[in-house]
Amino acid sequence: MQNTKIRIGIVGAGTNTKLKHIPGLQAIDGVEIAGVCNRSRESSEKVAAEFDIVKVFDNWKQVVDDPQIDAIVIGTWPYLHCPATLAAIEANKHVLCEARMAMNAAEAHAMLTAAQSKPHLVTQIVPSPMTLRVDKMIKHLLAEGYIGDVLAINVIDGSGLSDPNAPFHWRQDFDLSGYNTLSLGIWYEAILRWLGEATGVIAKGKVFTKMRRDQLGELKAVKIPEHLDVVADMACGAQAHFQLSSVTGFVGPARVFLFGNKGTLLFTENKLYGAKQRDEKLQEIEIPQEFAGGWRVEEEFIHAIRGTEKITHTTFEDGVKYMEFTEAVIKSMQLRQEITLPL
Repeated sequence: MQNTKIRIGIVGAGTNTKLKHIPGLQAIDGVEIAGVCNRSRESSEKVAAEFDIVKVFDNWKQVVDDPQIDAIVIGTWPYLHCPATLAAIEANKHVLCEARMAMNAAEAHAMLTAAQSKPHLVTQIVPSPMTLRVDKMIKHLLAEGYIGDVLAINVIDGSGLSDPNAPFHWRQDFDLSGYNTLSLGIWYEAILRWLGEATGVIAKGKVFTKMRRDQLGELKAVKIPEHLDVVADMACGAQAHFQLSSVTGFVGPARVFLFGNKGTLLFTENKLYGAKQRDEKLQEIEIPQEFAGGWRVEEEFIHAIRGTEKITHTTFEDGVKYMEFTEAVIKSMQLRQEITLPL
């Protein structure tokens, strides 16, 4: 399809789809957003008017079944990622699916199996964006032995004080989000890029406000942890600790430390810091242009369809890994025991 027009159908036009995917795709020559289907006809028409999209669909299956559409962008909550992906692949459409990949590991595996059955189709998961600028630089420094052998990884991400009166959010709704918990999958995906996967996890989590009212005022049970501690053994030999929370007020910005036997790296607020033996403190590390990354999801997707690039951010294989990790964390909490990976 290198010289032909690529027609995109949008299933779910949430914030990231409107902010990134639609304008990013429309900026590429030979790409047309051919139709959109959001949660309601009204919201679909609003998105269509905002972005000059000609066709509005009443049902996501109509988007998938339209013979004029070549690729599907799935921007819904996780509950629809697997059904829409499987239907799109069955209909011979390329797929760009919003993160997190699925509700659970079984769905993620089903999506991967379907993709592998039709290797001529391009399938991509929207990547964890926070570390895109520094990923190449971190991998370069690790390969050069900047911190020596990596011994420990520490991820801290928390914000806000506990608010028992806050409304029930879709991210707290197990029926919409599945096993996806706080920012766990996002940070684990970044660690995957730098150091590879975990081999086992043990976790403890807590829900402090057991019931919250939804948009209709009805009480709903909160099943997804508001505070989470995870300890993981990594295949590279390091031990990782994730502390993720929505109740740790004033903890400061999210931080990821990589501790080695020769030094330390710190990523925070889109900057990279480092220190080695005999240094007095961490100093910001300048990132040369050749190692600086950024958001190019839509470009990568279209280039892959046209056969000029391969998907790196993020493959279905990597999506399966972070969904297995996410599910293993929940299972560890439930069973109160260590869970071995892969599942």
